[in-house]
Amino acid sequence: MRSPLAGTFQSLSVRNFRLFVAGQLVSVAGTWMMVVAQDWLVLSLTGDSGTALGVVTALQFAPLLLLTLYAGGLADRYDKRRLLIAANLVSGVLALLLGILVFTGSAGLWHVCVFALGLGIVNAVEVPTRMSFVSELVGGDLLPNASALSAAYFNVARVAGPALAGLLIDWLGTGTVMLLNAVSYLATVAALRAMRPGELHRAGNRPARAPVMDGVRHMVSRRDLLLPMILVAVVGMLGFNFQLTLPLLAKTEFHADASAFGLLTTAFAVGSLLAAFVTTRRRGRPRARLVIGSALAAGALQCAAGLAPTYTWAAVLLLCTGFGSLYFAQATNHRIQLGTDPAYRGRVMALYTLVFQGTTPVGALLIGALSERYGARSGLVAGGAATLLAAVAVLLVQLCTERPRFRTPDKIRTSHGGTPDDHPAGNDRSRPGRLGGGAQGHRPGGPRRLRP
Repeated sequence: MRSPLAGTFQSLSVRNFRLFVAGQLVSVAGTWMMVVAQDWLVLSLTGDSGTALGVVTALQFAPLLLLTLYAGGLADRYDKRRLLIAANLVSGVLALLLGILVFTGSAGLWHVCVFALGLGIVNAVEVPTRMSFVSELVGGDLLPNASALSAAYFNVARVAGPALAGLLIDWLGTGTVMLLNAVSYLATVAALRAMRPGELHRAGNRPARAPVMDGVRHMVSRRDLLLPMILVAVVGMLGFNFQLTLPLLAKTEFHADASAFGLLTTAFAVGSLLAAFVTTRRRGRPRARLVIGSALAAGALQCAAGLAPTYTWAAVLLLCTGFGSLYFAQATNHRIQLGTDPAYRGRVMALYTLVFQGTTPVGALLIGALSERYGARSGLVAGGAATLLAAVAVLLVQLCTERPRFRTPDKIRTSHGGTPDDHPAGNDRSRPGRLGGGAQGHRPGGPRRLRP
């Protein structure tokens, strides 16, 4: 009898994926150290300005809004492994230059803004490429498991990175932390170069062209993809601004030092890690009501964390918020992935990245300004309330469209025992000649490395 742990870590039986995870653990831990150091540096340079922190966060994510759809086409057309090597080398150089400026005491706020924008441009290419590359590493059958494990290693790194960064900032300063992050990118580069290209699950031919609007039209024509995508857009813009709200909460509400701030971020990450391991056991496409229910829970927990009366209560509630937020992110990611026609998977996942992370610049500016005017707690509460309202709205639409189920041919039960909307490949009758579905065409995702 196979042990439950064997199923949980099944994707790690693939050598290329093991190398990928090892490199990402080091690199993402360095990235989260950089996040803490950058946020702390901005607050130190500006006298705890929430608006300044919001501007830096917006600059870092603005390229996702502008370039991600184009980058999705690049990921479909070119060698993903080589694209990732180039992206990580450029990110390492940018982190090195900023670290030198900070280490020598020459850095100002405008330097941080410029380098945040530069890293954002690189990440606009790296994120959709990395998401789609996992499908080449493990193949179709292991995609759901690999997706959850990707979220797990991300959150393991997020546990270690902020906690270590808090200690290092107190001992050695933010410049040293940034230099260590620059070195950490080499771990991913080394792992990518050590892979065996012949063992990758690559498509036979790469398309010469991959029109973005074809992917958009495919998604819009599918209600089972459109509703979760709308929910992700609202939650991503207003509810997932923890990179902004947590340092403000720690420093302005609880008057914590860098180490205590790191522990708050770690508590959030521990909850996310637990959710990631829970979702490794998922088999098949999650139902719409699971996605909506997880959004309701995540919104309520975020509101509670924003109202936490003490530092200890904040840590406990942030752990729960981390669990709810990551569970929601994984549920929506899997529902969209496992329902997308393989012919459009690159562009749909790029669109997913766009609405989930590319809307952050708008949300960061709004939440940053709100937090500065009404206090750090208001940012968390507003994000949670927006998540709740969006989930309720999507739930009402879902209930209205489900009501005539017994009269419509769309809801005739299929041979696999579910309705067409729950089939892994979806029910795209708008394209009679579409390719077959199934897990083998889907891409894993996961939280971006800079945000939960």
